[in-house]
Amino acid sequence: MKPLIVFDWDGTLMDSKERITACMLAAIAEVGAPPRSEADIHNIIGLGLQESMQTLFPDTPALWTPVIDAYRDHFLDEERAASEMFAGVEELLQALHARGHLLAVATSKARRGLDRVLAQTGLGEYFHATRCADEARSKPHPAMLQDILARLSRSVEDAVMVGDTEYDLRMAHSIGMASIGVTYGVHARERLLACGPRHCVDDVAQLAALLLEG
Repeated sequence: MKPLIVFDWDGTLMDSKERITACMLAAIAEVGAPPRSEADIHNIIGLGLQESMQTLFPDTPALWTPVIDAYRDHFLDEERAASEMFAGVEELLQALHARGHLLAVATSKARRGLDRVLAQTGLGEYFHATRCADEARSKPHPAMLQDILARLSRSVEDAVMVGDTEYDLRMAHSIGMASIGVTYGVHARERLLACGPRHCVDDVAQLAALLLEG
């Protein structure tokens, strides 16, 4: 039986770090919240928006909803340059799908955002299940993975999580699922390795070689 492969979206399949960062900084400025650095924003990529606000503004919950609303407006603004898939991602998904792998997405995006980008990229047909942060508890809680495993009738031993943040890898580790860290997204190799991934790769070509071997 070929393993189920669960992918994170932002920073793993799509090169969206700069868009997320720019939109969050713009939202913070728009509502007059205390400024945060790019490094602060990079740290929270991979968390749900509510959890991101708790990290960025732990003592001022009155800011959370206004910043989230402003961020969504900026992120969905069609005049902003669209994020692109990392080079080689579409070919990798096609090859895995052709070989009979079950593929899934576990993302901190909201359902509206994921459905939108799946339609824009035309990649939705490759995924057998998707789970979003507004449908389950946010990473690193394993609820999204547990839901995907249940839906596809797979055991944790027959699955692997692929992600670019410690939240992805900690989510998998908490239920004993194997993981692969990718360093071309948001978090540095050292931060990923601290979460005990089975492998850590530096580009999509290395990821493809790993997932397609054998």
